[in-house]
Amino acid sequence: MAGVITALESQKRNSQRINVFIDQRFAFSLSRIVAAWLTVGQFLSDEKVEQLKQEDAIEVAMQSGLQLLSVRPRSEAELRGRLQTKGFSETVIESVITRLRQGGLVGDAEFARMWSEQRQALRQKSRKVIALELRQKGVTDEIVQEVLAESLPDDKVAYLAGKKYLRRIIHLEKSQFLQKMMGYLARRGFSYEVSRETAYRLWQEVSGGSSKSNGREELELWDNLDG
Repeated sequence: MAGVITALESQKRNSQRINVFIDQRFAFSLSRIVAAWLTVGQFLSDEKVEQLKQEDAIEVAMQSGLQLLSVRPRSEAELRGRLQTKGFSETVIESVITRLRQGGLVGDAEFARMWSEQRQALRQKSRKVIALELRQKGVTDEIVQEVLAESLPDDKVAYLAGKKYLRRIIHLEKSQFLQKMMGYLARRGFSYEVSRETAYRLWQEVSGGSSKSNGREELELWDNLDG
């Protein structure tokens, strides 16, 4: 592959790729940024050719990684997995992750913190659900626990979730209201105790505090039935 560069031509279908011709024959293509310092008449050794190909692979992987991150933030494990499916080598992927980390574009601690904040604010998910999601994305237990310790407690998030759900069940009588609300909160990952107390709190708010003792009796009855 060693020889003298006899031509450098932009590809017709992709102007960001440069075709390199050595000794009048097409040799390989490079991304424009990698090929920027090449000139016609320059001699390329076999070692230099391999270096250029490696740099090109890293540049292509970097652009792919940036495109993935432009869609949404990702954990390092997620990004590695996606780049692996695109056929990049482990060496290339590690170089890309390192560069992105140095540029502040990836980092599991910040990713986990952002994910937790958004899931609580926009989807009102419990800490339990958020922890599961983060572990599925390859975030370590240490980071997960650190981030959850900084997050809102479940009772506050459950209350926000219940407030959003109110309009769908506000017309129901008390026992149905409490049952529906508890089921809704449980499906979002909140514990029985948090779901129970939140449902009762919201009922008291919408009912103006009426039938307080009856509401307590109903909840205690459910506790007994569950036991």
